[in-house]
Amino acid sequence: MNDRRNDTRAPVPRDKTNDHTHDAARMRREFLTARTGLPLDHVGSYSFDPGVTAGNIENFIGAAQVPIGLAGPLRINGEHVSEDVYVPLATTEGTLVASYNRGMRILTEAGGVKTTIHERFMQRAPVFHFNDARGARSFAQWIDGNPDGIRAAAETTSSVAKLSHIERYSVGPMLHLRFNYETGDAAGQNMCGKATLAACEWIAANHPGGARYTLSGAMDTDKKHSQLNVLHSRGARVIAEAWIPSSLLKERAGVDAATLFRARLNSFAGSVMAGSANNGMHAANGLAALFIACGQDAANIAESHTAITFVRLEDDGETYYWSITLPALIVATFGGGTQLPTQGECLDILGCRGKGKVGRFIEICAATVLAGEISLASAVVAGDWVESHDRLGRNR
Repeated sequence: MNDRRNDTRAPVPRDKTNDHTHDAARMRREFLTARTGLPLDHVGSYSFDPGVTAGNIENFIGAAQVPIGLAGPLRINGEHVSEDVYVPLATTEGTLVASYNRGMRILTEAGGVKTTIHERFMQRAPVFHFNDARGARSFAQWIDGNPDGIRAAAETTSSVAKLSHIERYSVGPMLHLRFNYETGDAAGQNMCGKATLAACEWIAANHPGGARYTLSGAMDTDKKHSQLNVLHSRGARVIAEAWIPSSLLKERAGVDAATLFRARLNSFAGSVMAGSANNGMHAANGLAALFIACGQDAANIAESHTAITFVRLEDDGETYYWSITLPALIVATFGGGTQLPTQGECLDILGCRGKGKVGRFIEICAATVLAGEISLASAVVAGDWVESHDRLGRNR
């Protein structure tokens, strides 16, 4: 038997002087080629200077070229965007762009999507440890009495992060604190971690007798769905809603409002039985395609796809009110992957690159999700869902 423990470890090559260069990337590709025999021609084909990836990736070897399609126009009647937009979607799933495009046409012909952002916070949730529950209760009272000192300590770490409020949850001899920050145009997870560390250090130095803590007690739910996010929000809580004439649904999607409404009751029951984080159709599809195209942290889909669909019949069944609430949409228009060349261009298509644009991007994301809900739900009810995938979604 071959004992792999005796194999010599071959570390990935690095250039200690400057590891984000064409030469450094080529060195690693050649290392891989020597070990695998693969030429890596496509991985090594990219149009930007590797220097721009510093801070975004380590051991850079090339780029994943995901196809980008364009859907639209989508009319949005929001508070940050009030116009028709064209939406770039990066995906490898056939029918996705076509489906979202159909939903956008229906929404636009219905007068557009109304979008509303209720709140937007990013969290870090440390847990403080005590000998007993009374110690935790006394500490909670001390926290309530010292908001200014805690806020000042947290905000020394950033010119952007602003501490809004602190939730507290007790369990046994512990107190979980959930710090909520406004983070400007950044998503803010790292920003909030740094700010909360400073706040916890101030608390430990100023609380009588000190305080022992763990910086994350898991109630911040980083990149994990949670019911806490549904109730208290994480990232943006945004709602997209539309009033769609039944006649338009029948003309464009082959199904009327009353039939869609009955189908919604059925799918709602199924979502409850499944314990789904989303009682709608497929918010993750549109959001993932937008995230990849526009330089978002793709892992945030785990939280961002959570959604609550609410519908009703109006005007004696002639109008279908359709809304979707995204309680944990985590996006940015500044920092992170948004500064990369391809991703920056896609944000430019949307008019969303840079500071002061995150509200616009949030509303576009929500409106895009609603377009996808309308198209897929109609396709399922009308019976052309499988046929569409068979026609558009197969490599022939």
